[in-house]
Amino acid sequence: MAFMKRSPWILHYDASSCNGCDIEVLACLTPLYDVERFGIINTGNPKHADVLLITGGINAQNREVVENIYEQIPEPKVVIAVGACAATGGIFRECYNIIGGIDKVIPVDVYIPGCAARPEQIIDGVVAALSILEEKRAKMNGAAQETEQAGEST
Repeated sequence: MAFMKRSPWILHYDASSCNGCDIEVLACLTPLYDVERFGIINTGNPKHADVLLITGGINAQNREVVENIYEQIPEPKVVIAVGACAATGGIFRECYNIIGGIDKVIPVDVYIPGCAARPEQIIDGVVAALSILEEKRAKMNGAAQETEQAGEST
C-alpha cells in the first residue's frame, strides 16, 4: 500500500442482502482481521469515499439509491460487489422483485465470490480494488497533465 498517498475510504452499502456478507464485512474490522492495518477507513459519507463496497442484489426500491450513492462518490472510484447476491442476485435472483447483481445498475470493478464471503476474501478484494483505484488515479493525473501541457503550448 505504499503507493497510496492517503488512506482509502470505504463506504459500505447493504443493497438487499440476508446480512451474512454484512456480518463478514464487519468481521474485517475486528482485531482478528484488522483491515485498518492497511490504512483503510470506513466512512458513512459517499462524498468522502474512494471505494463503494456493496452487499446484496438490486431491487426496484434500491436501484435509485445505489445510482445516487455511486454518482456522489468523486472520481476516481472503485466498486466492489461482495457475495453471490451482489454479483448475480444470488439465491434471490428468481424472486419477483430482484433485478440482479450490482452490475445491472453501476459498473463493478471487483467481484468477491461466496455466500457469505469470508473476511479473508473481502480483504483480498479490497486490496485488489485499491490497486485498481491507484491505476485510475494515475490515468486521471496523466490526463490532467496532458491537458495542462496542451493549454501551455497554445
